[in-house]
Amino acid sequence: MCKSCYHCGEVVPDNTNFKVEILGDIRTMCCLGCETVAQTIVDSGLVSYYQFRTAPAERVELVPEQLKSLIHYDNKEVQSEFVRHSEHASDVTLSLEGVSCAACAWLIEKQVAAHKGVLSISVNTTTLRAALSWDNTQTQLSEILAIIHQLGYKAAPFEADKHEAAYHRSMKQYLYRLGIAGLATMQVMMLAVALYLEVFGDLEEEFKHFFRWVSLIFATPVLLYSALPFYLNAWRSLKSLTLGMDVPVSLALIFAYVASVVATVQEKGEVFFESISMFTFFLLVGRFLEMRARRKAAAASGNLLKLIPAIAHTLDGEEVPVKTLKPGDRIRVLPGEHIPADGKVLADINILIDESMLTGESLQVTKQQNDAVYAGTLNGDESFDLEVTADKHNSVINNIVRLQDSAELAKPRIAEIADIVARYFVGAILIISACTWLYWHQSRPDDAFWIMLSVLVATCPCALSLATPTALTCATSRLGSLGILLRKNHVFETLCKVNHLVVDKTGTLTEGNIAIKDIQIETGFETQSCIDFAKTLESHANHPIANAFKGLDGLILPAQHIENKIGQGIEGVISGFNVKIGSARYIGFECEQNEAKANAVYLSIDNQHAATFYYQDPVRDESRDFIQHFIESGAKVTLLTGDTLHNAQPVAEKVGITEIVASASPEDKLEFLKSVKYSDITMMIGDGINDAPTLAGAHLSVAMGGGTDVAKASADLVLLGDKLDRVLKAKEHAIKTRKIIRENLAWSLGYNLVILPLAVAGLVAPYIAVLGMSASSVIVVTNSLRLLKNS
Repeated sequence: MCKSCYHCGEVVPDNTNFKVEILGDIRTMCCLGCETVAQTIVDSGLVSYYQFRTAPAERVELVPEQLKSLIHYDNKEVQSEFVRHSEHASDVTLSLEGVSCAACAWLIEKQVAAHKGVLSISVNTTTLRAALSWDNTQTQLSEILAIIHQLGYKAAPFEADKHEAAYHRSMKQYLYRLGIAGLATMQVMMLAVALYLEVFGDLEEEFKHFFRWVSLIFATPVLLYSALPFYLNAWRSLKSLTLGMDVPVSLALIFAYVASVVATVQEKGEVFFESISMFTFFLLVGRFLEMRARRKAAAASGNLLKLIPAIAHTLDGEEVPVKTLKPGDRIRVLPGEHIPADGKVLADINILIDESMLTGESLQVTKQQNDAVYAGTLNGDESFDLEVTADKHNSVINNIVRLQDSAELAKPRIAEIADIVARYFVGAILIISACTWLYWHQSRPDDAFWIMLSVLVATCPCALSLATPTALTCATSRLGSLGILLRKNHVFETLCKVNHLVVDKTGTLTEGNIAIKDIQIETGFETQSCIDFAKTLESHANHPIANAFKGLDGLILPAQHIENKIGQGIEGVISGFNVKIGSARYIGFECEQNEAKANAVYLSIDNQHAATFYYQDPVRDESRDFIQHFIESGAKVTLLTGDTLHNAQPVAEKVGITEIVASASPEDKLEFLKSVKYSDITMMIGDGINDAPTLAGAHLSVAMGGGTDVAKASADLVLLGDKLDRVLKAKEHAIKTRKIIRENLAWSLGYNLVILPLAVAGLVAPYIAVLGMSASSVIVVTNSLRLLKNS
């Protein structure tokens, strides 16, 4: 039997689950629209509508219209531009409107996380973005966006241009509200001077009442229009049984206005119209300056995406949208253009590419045929053709922005504590304000009201909730401009405490640009066959040494039963032969004389030593200074490598490391980390697959940008430019960030501890209260902006 929608009466489709509790029973709805309207009717206390209606309501097609448009975000083709999919989970970065404080973020996180199928959500109040992950088999993106919209906020997938347009719209609205509040404040203050100072002599009562009515006329649009954002934020909080920063502000404004209207109508008592206008004006000025400062802090990653052009040129000269490019497409990049997509160079030509926006390096990089180039980087003076290897959504620059957002959205413990303190502090303010009014009403009833208003406004903990997130956002943006990519939220805290540095050798202390310099073929084996076999096996590896074999003049042959033993070597069956390549011990070649030779890879065919490949790998120019910096700072330094002791010893001596752990497998490396003293805060730097477990096991892990994807996925920090000295800059910046966070917290807590007793004692005038509260927030944000400057 078909079920009918309780709201509109139409048939309820199969496989839907829209329900609302009405009149004590769970009622079935046919769509999200009917569910939304029915729930609104219940929440508004109008449930009697269902008792006395004479006919079902008209069918609701996802009203309001904004909710109707959200369904489009469930379309797979639409999602392909902004959603990352795995087997069951989907991830998206959302752009938010209407979020003003930590309480707003907490409210969204709490309500959305409770929805079935939502895996995680994290909101950043500085960048006004949210990272959302959900199970696409249990819920749809439109349902989650609808929840956010029903809370009173706007949410949509993040796009840099649309996000900026929304910011400018919001700023324009603030300017309108600010202008009206400013004009009204000037007019009301002139009338207030006449009323309270009586500069024109003794005013007759008729004129005083007239001035009060005129003040009421000027203050009303300020209260109803200019202060509207504060009421909306407060209502969202109260509707969800939480206390946001704007609750005490809104109460102060509404109480002052109601009391003033009563006094005006009854023609007795005090009026606070000038305080209402000033409150609103100064609050809006502070919020406006705060929004501009937060925008500056959040702009860095959005600006990166703007470097990707909207149009690309095909080889035929036609213009096509960049978002339509797919892997395998071929396009032409003209001189001086930003590269539109990740790809590889097709032409046999040397070109210069400016990759400073990725790596922070000002010098141009030379690219040759088959070299990778990245979207957003800048072409030099030569045009070239490239083959697209990734669409816009999966480009390196998009991945960088996503990782930056993830790092900014993840809250360190200190930020979570500050948010909780701020939330409970609002409740404490309301209780203290009520007690303040009761006390002063007994002794000075004429002053009780404005003293209570001062307490409500002066002690709002906005600065406390901004202290940590704004500093972390600025710090993350600054490191991004230096070519240092944060992936985890604890980096700044842990980097300040590191006292044991653990480094890999190949590709970390050395350049990793390994080249084969000599080949020794054993008697009875053919040179070309040995090269072909070696090149074939190494094509199945992802290690700097394996890359060196790509340059050899040989063939990649069909191979079976490939087995890659990380940190040791590779074996397989090629042309009927059992072939191994790797360390001397791995191939079973135990001759001490040959084992002692540094920088060598050995090849065996049917368990007979067939060839030795000698390679060279120069030590990085900055490696010695980097190591010496840590040694001089009192940190312990260990070289932890899978290479032999004979290969590791010369590198260690050159850079000044005395402790070496060589011939270590991935398991050995992890065991070493587990064996270090509890008091040691370890930082591991590596780049290869065999470093991945160790990177995951260290207190803080750093991956070289030229390393493997596995290593970078395991790391907390990625060096895009492969420059070790960037770690020193990151450490220096982390110490500065910690200092500024402490300054912000000290200021915000200190301000509230000082202003609260003064306000309760009646020593803070209302206009001083609002100035102090606004100034404290602006000071905290401005102090955080120092992190964007060059150190």
